Amino acid sequence: MHSLHFRLLLLILLIPTLGFSQLSVGIRGGATSSSYSYQPAAGIRTRSVDGIGAPTFALVAEYFSSKNAGVEVNIQKITLGFRQFNDANEFNQTEFDYLKVPFLASFFAGRSGRFQVKFGPHLGYLLKARDVARNYSDGLFPQLPTYGTAADQPKTLMYGMTAGAGISKLFGKSTLSAEIRFAYDFTNPESQDRIYDLNSTNLELTIAYLFRVKERPSEK
Repeated sequence: MHSLHFRLLLLILLIPTLGFSQLSVGIRGGATSSSYSYQPAAGIRTRSVDGIGAPTFALVAEYFSSKNAGVEVNIQKITLGFRQFNDANEFNQTEFDYLKVPFLASFFAGRSGRFQVKFGPHLGYLLKARDVARNYSDGLFPQLPTYGTAADQPKTLMYGMTAGAGISKLFGKSTLSAEIRFAYDFTNPESQDRIYDLNSTNLELTIAYLFRVKERPSEK
């Protein structure tokens, strides 16, 4: 079902590129904050655990048509993770490094100064999982398992939805923008049924610099 939804979304997102007229490329960087919730077993309520903050950066390609709509593709390095405390205030912390590719429809209003709204699916691949801290191993409530050892074998595929909004300013062929994004991941990295479900959300605050490499015909 998720696969069908993604195919339909990708088809919809390709529509703005039919009137392609402008291409910009650049970099994006900033900070990200993730949060996790998990269900230890069926019939047990979902619990939330603390997330982590980390830097993020991406290569960006932005395609715009003459009708204030286009597509943006990022190749992004991002770190997600959780920190779980027990009653003694000891904590376990695990982090996941992903190579993430958001594919976003982008709509903007304005000329030199613009307001943008973006949404679309993202795919990702797990580069590395590591258990940063393991300070306890038992408690009254089932804890999240480790994911950083060879025996854990976490799932490597990530997919979900991303939405964002921001402002940008044009300086000749250059664009400087600030943006906030929210992402929800459908994937559960657990591969051994040690817990029933695990999912994450992610909030990003970034700035980007883009340089126009292909112009609209009217601007030549």
